[in-house]
Amino acid sequence: MRVACVGGGPAGLYFAILMKARDEANEVTVFERNPAGVTYGWGVVFWDDLLDELRATDAEAAHEISANAFQWNGELLAVEGRDPVRVEERGYAIGRRHLLELLLGRARALGVDVRFDCTIERASQSGGADLVVACDGAGSRLREHDRHRFGTRLRVGRNRYIWLGTDKVFDAFTFGFVETTAGWIWCHAYGFDEGASTFIVECAPETWTAVGFDQLGQDQTLRRLEHLFASYLDGHRLRSSRQADGRADWLNFRTVTNEVWHHENVVLMGDAAHTTHFTIGSGTKLALEDAIALAGKLDGGLPLKAALAAYGAERRRALGPAQADARFSANWFESVPRYIKLDPVRLFALLHERRSPLVPWITPDAYYLLHRATREIPALRQLRRWAAPHIKALYGR
Repeated sequence: MRVACVGGGPAGLYFAILMKARDEANEVTVFERNPAGVTYGWGVVFWDDLLDELRATDAEAAHEISANAFQWNGELLAVEGRDPVRVEERGYAIGRRHLLELLLGRARALGVDVRFDCTIERASQSGGADLVVACDGAGSRLREHDRHRFGTRLRVGRNRYIWLGTDKVFDAFTFGFVETTAGWIWCHAYGFDEGASTFIVECAPETWTAVGFDQLGQDQTLRRLEHLFASYLDGHRLRSSRQADGRADWLNFRTVTNEVWHHENVVLMGDAAHTTHFTIGSGTKLALEDAIALAGKLDGGLPLKAALAAYGAERRRALGPAQADARFSANWFESVPRYIKLDPVRLFALLHERRSPLVPWITPDAYYLLHRATREIPALRQLRRWAAPHIKALYGR
């Protein structure tokens, strides 16, 4: 099979690895529009379950990723002026650029043809490939060309956020809240190697405007944020990965969904197919799982059209709970004033419960009591475990 992967992110590279590893006769080409070594974003997070999936599908890539991962220990909630709260939790992170380097090395060792500075906007530009995989991100040009056929929908989130890095290494996944005269602003910070961390800043649009971020350039924005988060940064600086035009890269999160994941010989993967809010930390994991699922369907002996249909149906079902989690998590952070006055222990408990569809409908204090009860009463705990996936699947449709 001749395969063209349009997009050299984790999904495209890992799918290329799997296709070439399973049959060296497959001709696999990855087209990446950026120059080699150029990527946006800082670190990505994952947990043991993803490593297990990678080990089961390509042990060599899994070993390299595991060996180069940064392990963060614990989650920390800090509200300026109150005592911090920490809970035990183990997870991993790795720099996005480093992850891509590892996958690129593995892909090329297997014989994958990776081409940088190559922009593909239509399937006809792929050189006659039997299968064209659109894994070119949330703004996929390939998908947009046939948007009406895929049934693409876009929902724009309310909060503003900016994805930054810092040389302060956070050994715990940190949620840090700061009160300004214009409202609350907070960070999601975690280390991804021995010398750097991701530092995402988020706030309501009213706060963003009132603080003056709509009028500030990139350097001014970084300095203002360093001042606001001085108690968390301990003198360390913030950095942006985008240096082109001096504008601060504030965004509203875009949730992408598609009713159909393939048209003719073009199939969607990763952010081109779906996005989930960054507050659940699952984007890279879900993209890699797409790659695993598609490779598995193509390896199952089905005709191409049937394999693509089976892949889309399977992944849409699997994504239901994650999409519900992301929706409720985003809503929780869009409703921070509703919870922020709670004492830190209760606030952290509700932050952990942010994926529950019940949180917006019950008073915060009442939900905290329910939270405690489901942990202390075995029957309630079992009922919750049974009901949760069914409720999330319903909301994820």
